[in-house]
Amino acid sequence: MENLKRSGRRLSGTIALKGLRFHAFHGCFGFEREKGGEYVVDFSASQCGTDGRAGGVDLVRAAASDALGDTLDYSEIYGIISDVMSSPSDLIENVAGRIMSRVSEKYPDLGEVSVTVKKLSPPIEGIGEGYAEFTLVSVL
Repeated sequence: MENLKRSGRRLSGTIALKGLRFHAFHGCFGFEREKGGEYVVDFSASQCGTDGRAGGVDLVRAAASDALGDTLDYSEIYGIISDVMSSPSDLIENVAGRIMSRVSEKYPDLGEVSVTVKKLSPPIEGIGEGYAEFTLVSVL
């Protein structure tokens, strides 16, 4: 890592959780709230190095330090996502927004954060194995 820093290159890092599956009760129709449906959530966060500032999440610093305290603890992110998924919403847009809001509160120094919520087999005639998807992106 030191040789990259000396070369003048600016480093950035991305951490992601992909394909998180949930049975949840989101939707505008009563039967969606009663029976529930299958959802997949993808999360990613990217950040340029913080140039040695102490404290807070620094994905690039974590690449060199090997210290959990320097990075985004993805078990905490999973906990946030799981908690939000257990609380019904009418729209997947709202689900993504609530995840984004909770992550941003806990980790305000993150750069770009992306949350995608996929609703598998939504109640659309003829969609078959298709899905509906919404992605929300926040840039610091």
